[in-house]
Amino acid sequence: MVYARLIAMRLLKAVIVLFLIIVFNFFLIQLAPGDPAAILAGEAGATDEAFLRQLREQFGLDQPLYVQLWHYVSGIATLDFGYSYRQQMPVLDLILERLPATLLLTGTAFVLSLALGIFAGSMAAARVKKISGSVIMALALVFYATPLFWVALMAVLLFSVYLDWLPAYGMFTVGAHYTGMAHILDVAKHLILPASTLALFFMAIYTRMTRASMLEASQQDYVKTARAKGLKDRVIQRRHILRNALLPIITLAGLQAGQMVGGAILTETVFAWPGIGRLMYEALMQRDYNLLLGIFFFSAALVIVFNIFTDLVYRLADPRIKEAS
Repeated sequence: MVYARLIAMRLLKAVIVLFLIIVFNFFLIQLAPGDPAAILAGEAGATDEAFLRQLREQFGLDQPLYVQLWHYVSGIATLDFGYSYRQQMPVLDLILERLPATLLLTGTAFVLSLALGIFAGSMAAARVKKISGSVIMALALVFYATPLFWVALMAVLLFSVYLDWLPAYGMFTVGAHYTGMAHILDVAKHLILPASTLALFFMAIYTRMTRASMLEASQQDYVKTARAKGLKDRVIQRRHILRNALLPIITLAGLQAGQMVGGAILTETVFAWPGIGRLMYEALMQRDYNLLLGIFFFSAALVIVFNIFTDLVYRLADPRIKEAS
């Protein structure tokens, strides 16, 4: 009952937040430079005013802003995100076609960064006065400070061009026509470089956060009591220190899970990964505003879903929150 009421309240707030995001993004796009009708007319080789007027009427660009906003909001209520005049496809179909690739990439990178970050942070906290602990934190600082696109380019040069171990671009081998397990292995091979590149930055953050949280938790009275009882150090690290140190990491992970979708733009562009991040870049360059608005909406919706899920996980991880609520 408590969780049902919590989810209902979160969903109500999510609807309000999504509505505000829709309105804000709509007016933000209107302020962007460039006229889609003029760009389409220029590519078609016809720049006379009659043709421009015809294009604006066709895509509803000649109507007042409040009318365009009403049509857009009412369309979203019926899952109609408009039509991409550049791709000649409905926006919803384009996004749903690319969304699985982005979720595969960001989901793999998220799990990889969280698992390796917690592991490396735990090792660094347990070896706080040793050289190995300092080496772990130094590497985390390097990965945190290094630009993501540079890591991606260096990974391509090293593992694809020089060593020829992994494919440099794409989601699968074009023309191979793999099926079944062969197709899964082919996609997994293409996934290694982009997922690892995207995970490095977030792994560095989780490493630093885990180490700091564990060092803070290790000074608490319950840890001193556990040591006084004669418990082994590895048991204290795992059951008492790490478990309580995970709470701020869960919060951070929930916030950054949504950020990974935005961070995937660079990764998908460098590795030619066919996700919505690359689709967003193409829509921006082509002034495809309907497609941009649709991608913004789905990105915001994913962030809100991750935040709701984080609230539920946080209450499962710390029963005290459930009792207080």
